[in-house]
Amino acid sequence: MVFQQFAGINGILFYASETFVSAGFDSGNLGTILMACIQLPLTTLGALLMDRSGRKPLLLVSTSGLIVGTLMSAVSFYLKVHGILPEQVPIITLTSILVYIASYSLGMGSVPWVIMSEIFPINIKGIGGSFVTLVNWLASLTVSFAFNFLMSWSASGTFFFFAFVCAMAILFIVKIVPETKGKTLEEIQASINCGTWVA
Repeated sequence: MVFQQFAGINGILFYASETFVSAGFDSGNLGTILMACIQLPLTTLGALLMDRSGRKPLLLVSTSGLIVGTLMSAVSFYLKVHGILPEQVPIITLTSILVYIASYSLGMGSVPWVIMSEIFPINIKGIGGSFVTLVNWLASLTVSFAFNFLMSWSASGTFFFFAFVCAMAILFIVKIVPETKGKTLEEIQASINCGTWVA
C-alpha cells in the first residue's frame, strides 16, 4: 500500500491540471478529461484480468507501466528545462501521464486492496485492514502535501523519484507479494505461515 501511494498517484491526480500547464499546455482541461476517460475502462479491464492472469503478474505489468510513464514524464520536464524539443514536450508529457494513469488503473490501483483482504487471517482482518488503510491514507497525505514542493524543486527529479519508487515496488512484488489467485483463505494462510509464498 505504501508503494501504491509513493508511486505518486495522488500528486499526479490532484495536480494534473497544473502539471499539464507547467509542461506547456494553455490549459490542463484536455489532459484531465482524457485521464478520466481512460480510468474506468482500464480499471474494468484490470478487474477482469485479475482472476485470469493472477494478482502478481497484473501488479508487475502495471508497475512496469508506471515506470515507463514516470520516466517519460521525467524526460519531458528535463527537455523543457533545457529547451530541447519545446514543441514536443506537452505531447510527451500528456502521453506519459496517460500511460501512467492507464497502468495504475490496470493493476496498482485495485490489486493491493484485493491482496490485503486475502492475506489477513479472519481473526485480525478488521484490525489489519484498518491499519493498512491508515498507512495508505497517511502515505497519500504525504505525497499530496509534498508534490507541489517537489515539482518546484525539480519536476524531472520528482518523476525520477517516482520511477525509483516503482522500481523498488517491482522488487518487492517479485520477492515478497504472494500470488493468491485461485487459493482459499486457508491455503493462503498455510503458505504464508510456512513461507512458501515467496517466489
